Amino acid sequence: MPALSTLNTFGLIKEPTLKMSNPVIEVLILAAVALFVLWRLYVALGKGGDERPMQRPSPAPEQQRKSTPEAAAPQPRRAEPERPSFTGPAAGGLEEIYNADQSFTAEDFLRGAKAAYTLIVGAYARGDRAALRPLLDDDVYQAWDAAISARDASGERPFELLRIKRAEIDRAELEGNLARVSVRYDAELGDGETTRTAREIWTFKRIVTASDPNWLLDDVEVAG
Repeated sequence: MPALSTLNTFGLIKEPTLKMSNPVIEVLILAAVALFVLWRLYVALGKGGDERPMQRPSPAPEQQRKSTPEAAAPQPRRAEPERPSFTGPAAGGLEEIYNADQSFTAEDFLRGAKAAYTLIVGAYARGDRAALRPLLDDDVYQAWDAAISARDASGERPFELLRIKRAEIDRAELEGNLARVSVRYDAELGDGETTRTAREIWTFKRIVTASDPNWLLDDVEVAG
């Protein structure tokens, strides 16, 4: 029987292939790596180390309070402003003015009327036309401007306001959008030597639909 080496020389006996081609090996290695990665992901995400489903830690109570929106505190109901009551002889007119302008109150008006009296009498005594102009209606300003000029020409000493003894609303009316309120004043005036009491009724006016809250002095008359 011929030796195997001799038969193999003629290609009759083929030796078994011991090595696999390189592409096949690469595919197997990549598949093994992929399976390993998938298995690790499954272990990390799906289960904990003790083969039980992994549970996320519960947030601390303080964190729960922060993450849970607090219920809004109930807002107190706004109380509707009480309707003012008006008394005295001017009550009807004051009521009409309030109906047209609900920011109007007799108390606030009278407080402003006292301040206006002090400003106007003081400006007139000083002859301060610039201070008088925005506070007086055109007719009243012209009359007082002329009175200041006459006083300066005569050298007469002006009377200054010492105190307001009384101020009260005497009349009130609304004509269209024009409100008029008259205030009776008793005031003590002095020129440094003598004093006298001035009793006058000043009438203020304002367009109730205007954005300007200021009242203008519209008329001055001697009180009876």
